[in-house]
Amino acid sequence: MGDDELAEIRRRRMAQMQQQAMDQQMMQEDMERQKQADAQLHMVLLQILEPEARERLNAVRLARPEFARAVEQQLVLLAQSGRLKQKITDAQLKALLQQIQPAKKEFNIRRKG
Repeated sequence: MGDDELAEIRRRRMAQMQQQAMDQQMMQEDMERQKQADAQLHMVLLQILEPEARERLNAVRLARPEFARAVEQQLVLLAQSGRLKQKITDAQLKALLQQIQPAKKEFNIRRKG
């Protein structure tokens, strides 16, 4: 192995390490942005939901995280558009969840005798 080959290997390895460092930094920045967005979402939800409604939404989040995220985003959009005049109560949130929730499919199995 000559000096030129070693220099080329070192150059490639250095470029690879720099790329990995940049990728890691970008991932950290993305995580930080996500944390900030989550904090803002949480603050808005604190302002627009009564405590019982927040508890219900947290319970939904435990069972169905994607559904809860969609409901949260919809609530934030309602608040930002000025369509909410008061805090959302537990009963109002329950009604909203029932409206948004996809209809359950029911199966009837009949046996012919």
